[in-house]
Amino acid sequence: MVSALLGSSLLVLAGLGCSPADRNGRTEPTAAPVPSASAPSGPIPVRAACEAPLPESWRSALAAGEFHAPSGQRAVLTEVGPRARWTVVQLSDGRSRRAAVVEDTEAPRTLLTFTDPVEHQLLAADVSADGRWTAFAVLEGRTLDSPWSLYVQDAEGGMRRLARSALPGPLPQPVVRDGSVFWAQGTGRGRATIFTSPVRPPGSGDAAPAPRALHSGVIEAPFAAGGLLAWREASADGRSTKLSALSFATLRPAGLPGPLAALRNLRSPASDGTTWAWVEEGGNAGNAGDGAGAGDAGEGEEGRQGGDPRLVVWRQGQPAPVARLSGAPAAEGLDQLRISGELITWRTPEAAYALDLRTSAYTRITPQYGYAQARAGALAVAYQGDRAKGPDARSVIQVVRADRLPRLPKPRDCG
Repeated sequence: MVSALLGSSLLVLAGLGCSPADRNGRTEPTAAPVPSASAPSGPIPVRAACEAPLPESWRSALAAGEFHAPSGQRAVLTEVGPRARWTVVQLSDGRSRRAAVVEDTEAPRTLLTFTDPVEHQLLAADVSADGRWTAFAVLEGRTLDSPWSLYVQDAEGGMRRLARSALPGPLPQPVVRDGSVFWAQGTGRGRATIFTSPVRPPGSGDAAPAPRALHSGVIEAPFAAGGLLAWREASADGRSTKLSALSFATLRPAGLPGPLAALRNLRSPASDGTTWAWVEEGGNAGNAGDGAGAGDAGEGEEGRQGGDPRLVVWRQGQPAPVARLSGAPAAEGLDQLRISGELITWRTPEAAYALDLRTSAYTRITPQYGYAQARAGALAVAYQGDRAKGPDARSVIQVVRADRLPRLPKPRDCG
């Protein structure tokens, strides 16, 4: 039942190397859920988005924001920061491999040079709001069951390892917030625990305290959603999956907004705190009753007992979630959803896409394969610049201010 509901963790290879991966897992609750607004019953309404060609304005902005790796080095995109103030990349030259952070137009600053330039890979990273502290995770092998280590580095000097795990579980996706790092790691028997640790050990010269356990179960890696740390886990009876959250302010369980607490069996959830998006597989997603929400007035409704996966979106102030996209090719195998205001990005096995909620238009944003990341006013795109593979392939990384991009034009024949 566990594997059928959530599957195993995936490390997605997207031509350039490791793209941020889905961390699938499942959990049993360790505390009673906090009451949240209930979701109205009924099927999810459909407000289909329409595909548009990548406009020249976007193409030009992305080209102007291309990251140029140091001579002789190949870059892999790992994470982009709010308003594109920083970007974390992996840099390799055939003899060495390192994790680095690029701030504005400055040269890459090395976080860590890997001891094994072949086996070790940069998995994920996050940077504090002031740019001083960078948390990053390194996979110490080529397979998903390889050990990994989580580090935090001080731009003013010093670095320490927060955790190391050799047990199966969600791959680490560190979240840096309010002077602390949050992550999940396997603890055995299919379970995992969400931990937190301060970026700076308290007291001058004091040893770092042991990480504090916040929640245990069989869970996915948590993600930041405004003032919440959210994650997907199993219901108490083990028959479905749901969203859970804790408050960054109190580190205690927190209620989810609107209809989210009642949703079941959603996949690849993402949020920026205002907009939430997830994947509904056929007719499997819904609320604890018989649906995931009632439609807006005047909107058509569609009952589903199966079919293609759908991209579903809910925003603060809406009475119910709305299905925005389904079917091949844009929704076929979609995952790695990311959100920045009015922009949602995702990848499929063939390409990466972006949806503009202002116009209900979406576009293919990479020529082939690759991936995209929208986050807090930033958009990062990565793909291979030619069809060559291996160490000689030309990698393209483009980073722009998403909040400065013009709206995607809505096709004339879009309903």
